[in-house]
Amino acid sequence: MRVLIVEDEPFLAEAIQDGLRLEAIAADVALDGFAAQELLSLNTYDVVLLDRDIPGPSGDDIAREILTDGLGTRILMVTAADRLDDKAMGFELGADDYLTKPFALRELIMRVRALARRSPEAAPPVLESAGLRVDTFRREVYRDQRYVALTRKQFAVLEELMRADGGVLSAETLLERAWDENADPFTNSVRITISSLRKRLGEPWLIHTRPGSGYYFAAPTVEELT
Repeated sequence: MRVLIVEDEPFLAEAIQDGLRLEAIAADVALDGFAAQELLSLNTYDVVLLDRDIPGPSGDDIAREILTDGLGTRILMVTAADRLDDKAMGFELGADDYLTKPFALRELIMRVRALARRSPEAAPPVLESAGLRVDTFRREVYRDQRYVALTRKQFAVLEELMRADGGVLSAETLLERAWDENADPFTNSVRITISSLRKRLGEPWLIHTRPGSGYYFAAPTVEELT
């Protein structure tokens, strides 16, 4: 999952970003409307946390643009404006949910996950395939009923591969979806994470490599099971 935080208070934006990363959610930050427009033009986001009162194009303007694009990106408006009329206007602009400041970080994370599940292309909260069960809400993984402890990045990569339903994801795509805009495009983090994830899940391997293309999730072949 990838989230864009549009918030002009740097310390709050950083705190939200850190909190999301701890939940294996890639998060970028835009401190004004212009930065938000640029990031939205470059990346695909599942959810946008949108402060209405920001420099440059307002949060309302950004909401209208997201709605016009029709990409299914969910909008969670996060603002100090708590009057009923303010909330009504936010929903009229296309917001899917509304959270007033101050708020508990845990509540924000729960709302983000709930909105991501409402995306037209969202995977179900529990992914199951080839004896592997991944609960994306509780962040728990079981293989053949055996609990598998994963790091945040390992979990994020596994979720993306399972959501691809057998499709091949390049290292660049995994870097974009499981890390964020600050990730070094020349890093070998993806390869290292895939390698350690395979070992955690155990044999026979469920994550495969297609040379020159990327990685994909698939059930073991008959030969591998015998």
